Amino acid sequence: MAIIITDECINCGACEPECPNNAIYEASEEWRYADGTELSGDLILPNGKEVNAEQEQEPVSDEVYYIIPDKCTECIGFHDEPQCAAVCPVDCCVPDDEHVESEEVLMSKKKFLHQES
Repeated sequence: MAIIITDECINCGACEPECPNNAIYEASEEWRYADGTELSGDLILPNGKEVNAEQEQEPVSDEVYYIIPDKCTECIGFHDEPQCAAVCPVDCCVPDDEHVESEEVLMSKKKFLHQES
């Protein structure tokens, strides 16, 4: 399951540098699949979505930091727990019930994002 940042976020930015997948962005900031990953060019994500890794995407939120579910692996393969949640001073990084994924799926996503075999 991906993590989501709730509207209780105080925009401190503590979470952003902790994300090993570069899945966290500041409010109103455009993002790319290529940011912080090994992805490039046209590709098909593990969920079947066709994307261009370098194409800028619309911000998910214009009020608080946000997490891209397609890039979030809950830090599986990097850390024992989601680092955004571990450093958040207001506990607003919580499981996203709309993006539930098994540990196996999260590990596969991590390998895809970082082009590991």
